[in-house]
Amino acid sequence: MTTTNRTIRRALVSVFHKEGIEVLAEAFIKAGTEVVSTGSTAKRLAELGVKVTEVSEVTGFPECLDGRVKTLDPHIHAGILADMTNPDHASQLEKFGIKPFDLVVVNLYPFADTVRSGADEAATIEKIDIGGPSMVRGAAKNSATVAIITDPNDYALVASRIENGEGFSLDERRWLAGKAFAHTAAYDATINEWTAKHWPKPASIEQPVSEGETEVNEAKFPATFTRTWDRAHVLRYGENPHQQASLYLDPLNQNGFAHAEQLGGKPMSYNNYVDADAAWRAVWDFAPQIAVAVVKHNNPCGLAIGATVAEAHKKAHACDPMSAYGGVIAANSKVTMEMAESVRPIFTEVIVAPDYDADALELLQTKKKNLRILKVSEPPKNKTQFRQIDGGLLVQSTDLIDAPGDDPNAWKLVSGEPADAETVRDLVFAWRAIRCVKSNAILIAHDQATVGIGMGQVNRVDSANLSVERANTLADGANRTKGAVAASDAFFPFADGAEILINTGVKAIVQPGGSIRDEEVFEAARKAGVTMYVTGTRHFFH
Repeated sequence: MTTTNRTIRRALVSVFHKEGIEVLAEAFIKAGTEVVSTGSTAKRLAELGVKVTEVSEVTGFPECLDGRVKTLDPHIHAGILADMTNPDHASQLEKFGIKPFDLVVVNLYPFADTVRSGADEAATIEKIDIGGPSMVRGAAKNSATVAIITDPNDYALVASRIENGEGFSLDERRWLAGKAFAHTAAYDATINEWTAKHWPKPASIEQPVSEGETEVNEAKFPATFTRTWDRAHVLRYGENPHQQASLYLDPLNQNGFAHAEQLGGKPMSYNNYVDADAAWRAVWDFAPQIAVAVVKHNNPCGLAIGATVAEAHKKAHACDPMSAYGGVIAANSKVTMEMAESVRPIFTEVIVAPDYDADALELLQTKKKNLRILKVSEPPKNKTQFRQIDGGLLVQSTDLIDAPGDDPNAWKLVSGEPADAETVRDLVFAWRAIRCVKSNAILIAHDQATVGIGMGQVNRVDSANLSVERANTLADGANRTKGAVAASDAFFPFADGAEILINTGVKAIVQPGGSIRDEEVFEAARKAGVTMYVTGTRHFFH
């Protein structure tokens, strides 16, 4: 291996995207670099004044199969893969009349762009690059003597090294090779992600399921899980100042909260993203009704439905005004001037909505200059969730309000009289709202708004007590639990948690059921004359 710089005398250039290639063309012309190129790339370089040798002239064979075969030839790949520090390689090239390359510049067919465009299967398959990745991997493997460029952001660097005659050092070529391997790995992972969804295992292929294992949907959970994300933003820090953080984007999905358009305020932080994403998902659990969520530390401190977005915000904020300080607000409807006026006096980190009235946006931008104002065009669509653990990754389908027990018509009445229409409305609201509260979760609601939330406790009694405390600590001293309804994200293991709610005046409770002591819980409700429904579905959120 050599540590000396290698002058760039001969280059192979084959790029789908031509943006920025002018920088390379100018350098090639000034340095008199020999350039070999393909098809449209060769045409563009020639237009820029570069003397170009077509690949077909080097291989002695024309492009064929609609361009599927252009560079797959020993005259190209031997020139890329020959380690010119190895005398035997050098003598073999001379024997076969093949000239080595010092530089390979390649970017690949736009597979992800094609998928995002909604192209059909045939068009998508045609954008699976074969020759490009082969050249990239060959040049990267041979970093001993070849520099590989896949990132157009590096064109200016390459141009400067061509013009001054220095070329790249071994360490620099290795760095470029590492980038190239990452590029092809991400490209293949993106293709694999698409094929896993569109070409799952057919029913005709039978494979035994090991004892104790559940049969898997391979379209969702393939045997090898490959995904790729591209770094979009380096954040100031992570959850705490000593932690580093970045935001990455899925190349197959150009929508979603991660692609929010920021219309005002300071740059987003790691915690801003986490809290705002939680709030954004929470409000869409209630669509098409107008809903607003106020979230703090990834937990709602207020959630409500309203006839208008301003009304929904006022009701959500009223749940816990103290905790709302420094929180995140999400709305599933356009923010109006009335809501903006309501938000104005409240210290808020982020507001996110599908749109803003012009006067509302102007008010927030001018009167709350630090407020991060986000616009997200579409509701959440992510159907898969990931959580990293040490040495592995947990993958699950997203918890949505779509289980059989989420339908109130499927609920089973186990205590008291059937709820009237208004009470059912509040119970449905409470049940949908409990999905976004950290377990163990107890939520008290009235008039389609939270009035008390107990979350993240290690036992359900503490959560019940916390929900009641939150409901009854407003300055006016009102008992907001009396006549309200309550929801629990999982069953009550004992009657004590339910009794806390019952003793403070809750008139109806909805919970999953399923405890070995269900009858004790039901009997406590019956004794108090409280209506209780069980859903058979739970919504843990750890």
